[in-house]
Amino acid sequence: MQAFLLVGLGGAIGAVARYGTGVLVGRLGFSGYPWATMIANITGSFAMGLLIGWLALATPGNQNELRLFVAVGILGAFTTFSTFSLDVVTLVERGQVFGAVGYLFISVVASILALAFGLLFMRNFA
Repeated sequence: MQAFLLVGLGGAIGAVARYGTGVLVGRLGFSGYPWATMIANITGSFAMGLLIGWLALATPGNQNELRLFVAVGILGAFTTFSTFSLDVVTLVERGQVFGAVGYLFISVVASILALAFGLLFMRNFA
């Protein structure tokens, strides 16, 4: 139960941060391009790298709780791209380069196609 609370609380913080990023980017006058999404993806991925690198070096006693709260909760809600990026790098570090390339290609292409088919379905059959 504690794990769910950590992820949920972190997720709430991450979701608010993601929304705030969009609001800030809009108020700065950047529109017509998905700047907020790109900023969230890049900064979230960088933060994930910092966190996982630090956890590997420091190995604190509450490592699992920090990972759940920050990596899964905050960063997972701020951008799932950070988790995706970690998965790709982890596969490469394990020597599974072919698997990493496949995961990267299939995830990106299949996700875009799934969204397009979902839109197509709703526009034509709903």
